[in-house]
Amino acid sequence: MAANELVAFRERWKQELKNRKEETGLVCVPSSSSSGDHPEQKDVKKPCDTLKQEESSCTEDEGSVSGGSFAVEADQPQYVSIARSLLDGRTSPLLDRIQEERTRRKRQYDNMTNMCSVSLQQQQRQPQRKVKKEEELVDQLIQDLNEVNDIPFFDIELPYELALKIFQYLNCMELGRCAQVSRAWRVLAEDGVLWFRLCQREGYHQGASVSSSPCWKSTLRDCRNSARTVRSNWKNRVGSVSQLQFELGKILCDVSSCDSFVLAGYTSGDVRLWDTLHWDSTSSFLKTNSLSANTHPRPHVSHVQINSTVAAASYEDGCVDLWSTETGGEPIHHYQIPRRIQALGLSPDRPVLISAAGSYVRLDSANDCGYWRTVCETRLPKTVESLTFVPNRADQSPLVVLAAGEDVYLLNPQEEQPRTLHSVYGHPVTCLDASNTLTAFGVKRTGWAMHDGGNKIHVYSLETGKPTVCVGSSPGDFTCVNLRDSPPHLLVCGNKDRRVRVFDLRSSSSLVSLYAHHLGVTSVQADDWKIVSGGDEGLVCVWEMRMGTKLWEMHNRHPVRHVRFNTSTLVTANIPDDKSPRGACITDDDLTAHRRHRGVISHYDFSEDALSQDHILPICRSDYIDSSGYNYNINLAVPYDRLSGSHPSH
Repeated sequence: MAANELVAFRERWKQELKNRKEETGLVCVPSSSSSGDHPEQKDVKKPCDTLKQEESSCTEDEGSVSGGSFAVEADQPQYVSIARSLLDGRTSPLLDRIQEERTRRKRQYDNMTNMCSVSLQQQQRQPQRKVKKEEELVDQLIQDLNEVNDIPFFDIELPYELALKIFQYLNCMELGRCAQVSRAWRVLAEDGVLWFRLCQREGYHQGASVSSSPCWKSTLRDCRNSARTVRSNWKNRVGSVSQLQFELGKILCDVSSCDSFVLAGYTSGDVRLWDTLHWDSTSSFLKTNSLSANTHPRPHVSHVQINSTVAAASYEDGCVDLWSTETGGEPIHHYQIPRRIQALGLSPDRPVLISAAGSYVRLDSANDCGYWRTVCETRLPKTVESLTFVPNRADQSPLVVLAAGEDVYLLNPQEEQPRTLHSVYGHPVTCLDASNTLTAFGVKRTGWAMHDGGNKIHVYSLETGKPTVCVGSSPGDFTCVNLRDSPPHLLVCGNKDRRVRVFDLRSSSSLVSLYAHHLGVTSVQADDWKIVSGGDEGLVCVWEMRMGTKLWEMHNRHPVRHVRFNTSTLVTANIPDDKSPRGACITDDDLTAHRRHRGVISHYDFSEDALSQDHILPICRSDYIDSSGYNYNINLAVPYDRLSGSHPSH
């Protein structure tokens, strides 16, 4: 059948169906249902019912025509259904039945959903009304804010100072949102005092004042960007590395660092101070006291300590010297103890020095005028092996935690005798550290005590003097513990079993266990995201705490005895155990030790300006007149200069 014939066929059937609908509409007349109907209408009641059915079918047919589809009725002839299918482009009458089934199922599902929603609304009617009421209040508030340009709440009713006190409890993101409300709120949100406090709260520019920066908002942004860059440099080992060597041919004995200062003592009796921010600082030249300087041979340096104001060193003959980090030169304080000093400590907050020789303990402090005097002297039952100051006590009396054999003491100069914190016979203390509220120390267990879990780390409260938690169950001895620099509620320690562990003091559980050094861990320090550990084999490792992965490592010949880092710098010291090495030959008695026996101090700078002129090593900026330059094997002139036609002075 051609296309024009099919169109003519459809038009003819449409016309026939239309005529049938019109006839049905004329015949089917609705009748009244009242009791007063005409008698003649009773005879036509049954035909009218039939016509009503046809009318309904016609109505469905009409609706299907308008929608593009026709319904199939049981009482219609088959040719009518076929015609409707042809007119609509369909070939099967079953499609209408499928559509009816889908409609029925959808209606049933909607009824069940409506019943469930009604029951839930009855249960939550009261809370929903309350939430709706709150939403209406918020909408009203937003509408009121949109109607005005300035908020009269902070312009008329509240003074500027009170409004500023309200805004000081907001963080950076909240201040940025408030600055978009109105002009008055923007002036408040960008106040310099608010951003200065935010900068101080995040640890930047602690010693600055409000007038130190013209825009503290941009200063905080620059500090955050710089901190982000430094953190990326830490992870990727980007920066400068320099070795601080004191070229006198002697062995490195002890190293201490604080902020930008690095202090080192040698077997020659010399003490060297480096200021890594000012390499040519005059305070780097520290002179020894006359008593030790005139002794032949000069005694070795046993311990060194440094803080931001003073530097201290003790010698094998019992002498102690103190220097100022600002002026250097001659010692500002000196005393001598008849015995060898076993432990030396310097307060990180104030000029207070403590030294222990055997069981004798001496505490010296400087007054407001700078004069040093002995504050406390005491004797303990056993030899003091280690000690540490309690930090963050600048306005209070200094506290010192001492470990002597199996006992741990708390020394307060205002008390007559030291208090005993811990004492268990046969369990010596192996390591010690303290924070402003807690002290932690490792305890070695031997004999029958090894069956109850092995070596432990005990944590005591400095305020109450009672134990708070006990962590660790290791067969090896704990060699180092870091509580002062660790994040809150965390403790980092190293063990002879080659592992670095991080403990949660709240749950007494181990969070991180790292297989770090195959000869045992000697030093460790951590902050909020990384751990730096040193081993007896000379390896320095940097770890990512959350992932427990090693970022990078550096190796030197001798054991790592000192690890200290801040935001952008890291200082490590590889100190040899043998302080009197022999030469290459057995019969060689040369007093000058070879470079491989001297030990190494490494200074890492991860700041973004690490390649600037201020960070160039002193040897690169030294003049050729200084004879010490020959120690670096620098020749003043070489044949290549003359061959190339250049003058040596160039």
